[in-house]
Amino acid sequence: MILHGSWPEGLERASARTVWRVVGDPLVHGAPDGPLTGIRVAVKDLYAVRGHVVGAGNPTWERSAPVSTVTAPAVQVLLDAGADVTGIARTDEFAYSLAGQNAHFGSPPNGAAPTRIGGGSSSGSASAVALGQADLGLGTDTAGSLRVPSSYQGLWGLRTTHGSVPRDGLVPLAQSFDTVGWIARSASVLASAADAAVRPGPGVDVDVDLDDGTLLVCDALLDAVEPATAEAFRGWLAATRRPVRRIDLPPPGDLAETLRIVQAAEAWRNHGPWIDAHPGAVGDDVAARFAAAATITAEDEALARERLDRLRTRVREAIGTGVL
Repeated sequence: MILHGSWPEGLERASARTVWRVVGDPLVHGAPDGPLTGIRVAVKDLYAVRGHVVGAGNPTWERSAPVSTVTAPAVQVLLDAGADVTGIARTDEFAYSLAGQNAHFGSPPNGAAPTRIGGGSSSGSASAVALGQADLGLGTDTAGSLRVPSSYQGLWGLRTTHGSVPRDGLVPLAQSFDTVGWIARSASVLASAADAAVRPGPGVDVDVDLDDGTLLVCDALLDAVEPATAEAFRGWLAATRRPVRRIDLPPPGDLAETLRIVQAAEAWRNHGPWIDAHPGAVGDDVAARFAAAATITAEDEALARERLDRLRTRVREAIGTGVL
């Protein structure tokens, strides 16, 4: 195991096991010349990498997983652009957590605040970037799995529009919400990854013009966060000196509950049979989520999907091409 980067004070290099499942120098070489030449990528352990299994954060799953014969398009497009894959990074089990903790392999360290959790579920990818062991983390975001660890570790994170980057070769959690995205230490690296990977398609316009710089603010969302966080945001907002427009969005509780039900129904369809066939194979926290997911009825899901369509329409109408 060869790593170039740093470790927070008090952490041994043995902590690499919590960040990486497999790592090389590099693990996979990219094209010899391209816009991402010199960029080192940490690939979340949900994507297929030719010659390796997909572990999905669970050792029992990993032991029976087939060796991938092709590389997922989201990985391949980065390789084609010149990036090297440094390794395959840890994930919360099946990406069904935002904590960044794994009952089997431990918690990848928070590179910005070593005494705090690093956030997940793209936990290893975020830690590798924060520690300087990778320049770009390839992850997924279903309900915050890129944005949460990025915010916890002072990084840039981007959840892309559905359909803008193919999800082939990706172990799913909930297809209605799963997206491909990246984590980086700088906006420029993040933008370079998006330039290389995002392609126009149905519902994806890569040339859309944003509004005139006006920032959209929903006070109901600010009311839902810690007072210190809201105060920090308002201070930043004032410092930008940009115009602000207040908008109304559906109540945060309605959004969260609708997502929870649809996500759970899909997660159970994807992984429920395996969970049932392997009792005790999943850590307690994630197992509890799957147990709750198993109780979602077809009627629960149908009603939630009706709400989801209405809520998405309201959000899109309120935001348009603005920046929330």
